[in-house]
Amino acid sequence: MSAALALQIAVAFVWLGLVLGISFIEAPVKFQAPGITIELGVGIGRLVFGVLNVVEGVAAAVLLVAVLVQGPSAWAWSLPIAIALAVVLILGALVLRPLMDRRVRHGKTADHMPKNNLHFGYVGLEVIKVALLVWIGVIGLVAA
Repeated sequence: MSAALALQIAVAFVWLGLVLGISFIEAPVKFQAPGITIELGVGIGRLVFGVLNVVEGVAAAVLLVAVLVQGPSAWAWSLPIAIALAVVLILGALVLRPLMDRRVRHGKTADHMPKNNLHFGYVGLEVIKVALLVWIGVIGLVAA
């Protein structure tokens, strides 16, 4: 197995673990902690997801380089998935998250505020990201 293929597999599954741990475990569970208000939970979430998105940006760059280094044999399957992951990350981190942040900065976090679809869109992107990460990781394992 080449170092680039090993890196593809490692980055895919580490990134997957981060997304599952933060997006699908930490984020919903924090609101069940005693004394956590919606405003406090949202503030924590903004901080955590901001850092996560930076780490994901590094992971996406490393994954793209690892796939490109493998050459044409990896480009047929892995490159489109790596590009799709980058696009999903960009849509979530640079489009939806800033829109959600703007809403929060204007005090629109209370239960009585009208619901919006931004959060559901972000969760949808996270689900797509999970599927793509599993896919590119399994492709790497099969190629190994």
